[in-house]
Amino acid sequence: MKTSLFAIRGDPKKALLLQIAAATVCRTLLNTARRFAYPFAPALSRGMGVPLTAVTTIIAANQATGLIGIFFGPMGDRFGYRRMMLAGLGLMAVGMTAAGAVPLYGIVLVGLLMAGLGKSAFDPAIQAYVSEQVPFYRRGLAIGTMEFAWAGSTLLGIPLLAVLIDTAGWRSPFFFLGISAFLGFSSIALLIPKAVDHRKTPGLHSSLWASFGLLLTKRPALGVMLASLLANAANDAIFVVYGAWLEEGFGMGILGLGAATGVIGAAELGGEVFSAAFGDRIGLKRAVIFGMGLAVAAYALLPFTAGSLPLALSGLFCLFLVYEFAIVGSISLATELLPEHRATMMAGFFAAAGIGRIIGAFSGGFIWAVARIEGTVLFSCLLGALGIAALVWGLRGWDEA
Repeated sequence: MKTSLFAIRGDPKKALLLQIAAATVCRTLLNTARRFAYPFAPALSRGMGVPLTAVTTIIAANQATGLIGIFFGPMGDRFGYRRMMLAGLGLMAVGMTAAGAVPLYGIVLVGLLMAGLGKSAFDPAIQAYVSEQVPFYRRGLAIGTMEFAWAGSTLLGIPLLAVLIDTAGWRSPFFFLGISAFLGFSSIALLIPKAVDHRKTPGLHSSLWASFGLLLTKRPALGVMLASLLANAANDAIFVVYGAWLEEGFGMGILGLGAATGVIGAAELGGEVFSAAFGDRIGLKRAVIFGMGLAVAAYALLPFTAGSLPLALSGLFCLFLVYEFAIVGSISLATELLPEHRATMMAGFFAAAGIGRIIGAFSGGFIWAVARIEGTVLFSCLLGALGIAALVWGLRGWDEA
């Protein structure tokens, strides 16, 4: 079946590469829209004339869109991946443009929620689509390449928005992201033809709840979702307190914490590169188990790096490197667990990850308050070990070949 304009000209491989490149750029924009409120919360609060707590409420509400996004997966399987990609980018385009044009708190809240929902609609659909085009033995490379978009939002997207805010004011990121989303919408509409959605079967699922039942009754799917929940909870417990740990242990200020975040962004990129390059060679199942095991070891060793700042930053770099390697590998692995219901599976996977992040963020702060870094890493080690156990249980007897 012809898959794009280039396929019509006889080069489907080039078409797919261009589609993946366009999807990676679009995902970078969606990730930037999801993450940029974190570092720029004070600027947003001043611009809207609201307390900082009002902006953090927006951030929390935006994270919740990841849970709502579980409904988009079955919709993608039923109505078509291309439609869900376009819907996701359309939501972001309208929401971001409206937030920039009408800079009122309620409009900005709705605009960011629309962007969050857009990401939740786009991600499972594009991963399901690419997984249909790429054989499993090359899946790690294809999915891992698209995951560059996560580190790209930290290393490219957010610094660019910082320049825009500094030169053109706090509303400029909304206009930039809105216009960019419109361009992304056009590129997906051009590169992925309507024929892709004609293969979807409207009667594929008898009901939405039947779709969710697949996630809970298929052991490989359930095991990988549990592993995703536990691994993300373990990592976010550390992520929410690493700044406090560096500040308390080394007197690090705002600029230093910004540099430390850059170290984490570089580690995320490294993990994505390694997963794309070596995940298929190792075997995705082995790669994910290996990466999660290394992450548990990195958690356990983190308190021993407190002797010097370079050592501590090196410990954080290694931790986020192996964590990202495991997570990206698990995304690639999840695309093959329910081949007839890929978008449903991916939506469930990301919803489980979102629940894990919420658990980790809440738990990490409380544990830090009473037991500092030692208690936090113990908690993360326990969750990480349980995640490995869930993965091994779920994939017992599952053949990735």
